[in-house]
Amino acid sequence: MKDLKIRYQMVKDAADFFRILKNPNFIYFLVTVNSIAEEKDSLRKNTQRRKNNESYNYTFLYKNKVVGGGGVRINRTRPYIGELGYFLDEKYWGRGLTTAFVKLMEQEGFSKLGLSRIEILMRPENKASEKVAIKNGYQKEGRLKKVIKDREGKMHDAFIYAKVL
Repeated sequence: MKDLKIRYQMVKDAADFFRILKNPNFIYFLVTVNSIAEEKDSLRKNTQRRKNNESYNYTFLYKNKVVGGGGVRINRTRPYIGELGYFLDEKYWGRGLTTAFVKLMEQEGFSKLGLSRIEILMRPENKASEKVAIKNGYQKEGRLKKVIKDREGKMHDAFIYAKVL
């Protein structure tokens, strides 16, 4: 898809991200910000996160419009491992965009960040995310018990998918 690209997240993305993430149908990606101002504060920290090799966060653009975001969080004790996370505006669900965006983030992770392993965790009932992982060639490695927290603080199991160089 030639109309797709990623770039580092910017403070100007805050309103779009807040709108996307506060959608009540968006239940699998934990959001802790409660205002656009909080989202801006979070986005301002991304430069330092990159400098500290903690995470690399991207804005998803489709036809030059912000449609979602994602990131690669670097494992603190094993900096050659990254975990992908992503979200997409509901208007664009089911079009293959997330699959394409994950491929772009993966290329960043393996080629620019020097990762040798990338993981994707998702709740077992999140079939769309599982499809994205499978379409990108990730292998299911198992089920992790009580590792994802929801908005109410309840812990959930997760499938772990991974790809290694």
